[in-house]
Amino acid sequence: MREEWRRWLDEARWDLETAKILHQNGRYNAACFYAHQAGEKAVKALLYGLNEAAWGHSIRILLERYVEKSGDHHAEDLLNEARELDRHYIPSRYPNAHPSGTAHEAYDLETSKNAINCAERILRYVSERLEPR
Repeated sequence: MREEWRRWLDEARWDLETAKILHQNGRYNAACFYAHQAGEKAVKALLYGLNEAAWGHSIRILLERYVEKSGDHHAEDLLNEARELDRHYIPSRYPNAHPSGTAHEAYDLETSKNAINCAERILRYVSERLEPR
């Protein structure tokens, strides 16, 4: 299971690139969802790197589990990014997550840009831990 982290990190990078493509094309809600997916898969890669099973979709909970298992308290610096990305897991996709309108009407350029930045910070941290130079 230890080498499983490579597959998850590769997929996280793919999802981040997908988020950027969607952002460039004004698909802001979908960009936020893919930014969340990138962050989730990156943190799951950290857990797989510890030979831990990685279940669930909350980046915050996954990150807290990583800190608990690894003792790497520097990862706590990413909890704000994790919380921000977790906010997009459901509302970015479902119209009934909003009082009115659709999911795509509820998202804008700044929200999308912020989500992508959060995912980039998480991926950078994970890459530094799993692929040290």
